[in-house]
Amino acid sequence: MTDGNESSDGTADLESRDAEVDVDGSGISLIPGADDEPTDRTVDEVLEEEADDGASRGLFDDLLSGQPIFENKEVLRPSYTPRKLPHREEQINNMATILVTALRGDTPSNILIYGKTGTGKTASAKFVSDELETTSEKYEVPCEVEYINCEVTDTQYRVLAQLANKFIEENREQIEADLDRLRSLRDRARTDASALADTDYDSVSAVEDRIATLEADRDSFEAVPMTGWPTDRVYNSFFDAVDYRERVVVIMLDEIDKLVEKSGDDTLYNLSRMNSELERSRVSIMGISNDLKFTDFLDPRVKSSLGEEEIVFPPYDANQLRDILDHRADVAFKEGALSDDVIPLCAAFAAQEHGDARRALDLLRTAGELAERDQTDHVEEDHVRQAQEKIELDRVVEVVRTLPQQSKLVLFAIILLEKEGVHNINTGEVYNIYKRLCEEIDADVLTQRRVTDLTSELDMLGIVNAVVVSKGRYGRTKEISLSVPIEETEAVLHSDSRLGDIEDVQPFVQARFDN
Repeated sequence: MTDGNESSDGTADLESRDAEVDVDGSGISLIPGADDEPTDRTVDEVLEEEADDGASRGLFDDLLSGQPIFENKEVLRPSYTPRKLPHREEQINNMATILVTALRGDTPSNILIYGKTGTGKTASAKFVSDELETTSEKYEVPCEVEYINCEVTDTQYRVLAQLANKFIEENREQIEADLDRLRSLRDRARTDASALADTDYDSVSAVEDRIATLEADRDSFEAVPMTGWPTDRVYNSFFDAVDYRERVVVIMLDEIDKLVEKSGDDTLYNLSRMNSELERSRVSIMGISNDLKFTDFLDPRVKSSLGEEEIVFPPYDANQLRDILDHRADVAFKEGALSDDVIPLCAAFAAQEHGDARRALDLLRTAGELAERDQTDHVEEDHVRQAQEKIELDRVVEVVRTLPQQSKLVLFAIILLEKEGVHNINTGEVYNIYKRLCEEIDADVLTQRRVTDLTSELDMLGIVNAVVVSKGRYGRTKEISLSVPIEETEAVLHSDSRLGDIEDVQPFVQARFDN
């Protein structure tokens, strides 16, 4: 005889035993059906139950116990494309007016979109693109938009490879779907010839011939590796893939100036002349740039073709930024989570940054995150000010981290002088220390004029403040001071493998007195 809870071999019934297992000590069973209560409880219900039971609280329990501030934080991120873009109706309508020709099967004019960072260029272009693709499906017109971020995909090879692989994948998927349909038709037609009625095929062998052709087409589409092929082969692969069937393709090149800066205008030249050779498809280019003058460096033929239509996005003012933040905040935050002065302050800070909506959204999101860390259910003005300081520091860290080696050496020299309490630092003092630093890490020593130029570049980046002053009969010089937090900036410089080896800085500070 065995107990009702044991199997025939005397072991306890696993299902019965597992129902009692508390895997993580939280009191929550992980075995389906283990409890009589539903398992899809909320975080608040779990915390309340643990409090009633006197259960020990883990590392994250206290953090979860506060009231959440965010409803949907993702709407505050740059990657989010909203369904409404306040104060960009004119630009959106202009884009739509140009691109509507794609829905008629014609080639839209190429478009160049200009505007400073955070003026809604990419968000508006993506919004219009989504609408274009949705409408094309509605009317069964083959039209699609391919987005490329040229800050990441910054060479002709990478752009063409990414485009080629996208269309190769699409073609293979379409071919596989056609093959499945034709194989099914062939199998039915073998037993019932009437299955071929109202089709383009008059016999089973005709269907089989078409199957063989499609299989050959599918096998001919070879994915392009990200390196290793001659560029003309990559271009031909893209050309063949995009022209495999009828469609209108809009290629959206975000940060197009970065592509031209890195690789010249060969990519744009090749893309802009494609339509004269394509038989089934049509290609249009939509370029997005922060630099109004980048076309000055283009070949005149490329410039003429690329700039058929131009749309300018002006900066937002503070009131417009408030509208944008109000619109996003309604979705992003719990009701009543923001104090009245949070959004106006975020808008005011961002308006100072040439009307940058991206900066405004970053500020609002970061302020909310800081409030969460304070375990408060309300975002206050002070959280916005903390967020402003944090974002500015993050910007400085990134700028300093990506400086060229020589600029880092000049900046390091200025920091060493500031740490020694030197006021009204002049270029001669900076240059003397700079030379010693170069000798220490075996770097080339630039001329004093070039170091002065590098100091001016640091000034333009907002890292230092360099003011030209007159010394009377001794001529003019620059007085230099640091504009960024000294400790954080020095830490970034020390993270450089070469500068990090410099430990004893006193000899370099003394070098400012050298002739």
